[in-house]
Amino acid sequence: MCKTAGSCQGCLHYVFDYETPKTLVIPNIRVGCVFRFTQLLVVLYVVGYVCVVQKAYQDTDSVISTVTTKVKGFAFTNTSDIGPHLWDVAEYVIPPQGDHSFFVLTNMVVTPEQTQSRCPELPNPSTTCVDDCDCIEGHSDPRGNGIQTGLCENYSTTVKTCEVLSWCPHEVDTKLPERALMSAAENFTVLIKNSITYPKFNVHRRNILPHINSSYLKMCEFNRTSDPDCPIFRLKHIVAEAGEDFQDMAVKGGILGILIDWSCDLDWWAKKCFPKYSFRRLDNKHPVNNVAPGYNFRFAKYYKKPDGEETRMLIKAFGIRFNVIVFGTGGKFAIVPTIVNLGAALSFLSLLPAVADWFMLTCMKKRDLYSKQKTSYLVEDTESMPMGTTYGTK
Repeated sequence: MCKTAGSCQGCLHYVFDYETPKTLVIPNIRVGCVFRFTQLLVVLYVVGYVCVVQKAYQDTDSVISTVTTKVKGFAFTNTSDIGPHLWDVAEYVIPPQGDHSFFVLTNMVVTPEQTQSRCPELPNPSTTCVDDCDCIEGHSDPRGNGIQTGLCENYSTTVKTCEVLSWCPHEVDTKLPERALMSAAENFTVLIKNSITYPKFNVHRRNILPHINSSYLKMCEFNRTSDPDCPIFRLKHIVAEAGEDFQDMAVKGGILGILIDWSCDLDWWAKKCFPKYSFRRLDNKHPVNNVAPGYNFRFAKYYKKPDGEETRMLIKAFGIRFNVIVFGTGGKFAIVPTIVNLGAALSFLSLLPAVADWFMLTCMKKRDLYSKQKTSYLVEDTESMPMGTTYGTK
């Protein structure tokens, strides 16, 4: 019974005993150096990393952006398919207006004077035939060029294929020009107009800075060292800064990103919140796994002959799509994150005595003496002391 009562009393003391901090002065230079050095590390972390680098005392807001682009330049081509032709911005920028992106035509495969008629399908294992029995009238292959008529016709002197109702003659895109037809596109320029806002702080900015006027825009061109504020970029320089060669990329096309960084400190340098430009190729350019490289699509120009027959010129367009990607975070002083991070810093400092305790208990020779002096218990002596003055030190 006594053993049970003693156990219950011990549990009550464990739960309800009140602990207070105790100051113990240790005249040891090694322990003092460890403690002060740890304090210094915490202060450097809070001041240097949290406050200076991370700016944790600031409230932040993400940028909201709008972008418009305008390309200028022209190129001249002379091919057997379409003859001499001068290409201007109305033809090689597709579509004329894009949402944060624009496409510049650099190479093409042209199939002129297509009409809706009947012609043999292009040869492949599913379209070659020996006689009409191999062709199914009304059958359509999603990867083919039309609807089969049920006839087997001569595609060449040695090959017969199923006839289809389609736009004829069919496009043959296996012979892509090795050099881009519109190699002059490297000298095209693009004006990028970008407006951003931080709605939480009611801050608005443009990449056309206050000192830029119309006469300046007619003369300037972006250069990272000599003219970093100009919003007009030469396509050759954009591709070069992305680590690519324009003429190589123009043959089969690709996707390139124009990155505009609006990360700004809005406390003291709000008026110096300027965009930072960088460029990067976004599509995969793998030296081994190069299946379906580049970027291309098809479009057509439609005409009507004097007799009313509809005809078209089909163009498989290769080129570079430029994606304008705007991002950034604005920061401004706020009392709530300041208090939160100050409290975190104080909590780090409050843990330092535990580090010193660990050092004393593991590394010092007099750790037993330290362990005894670290904790003292106050006990109640009811026999020798009057009521109300019952505490003594053991």
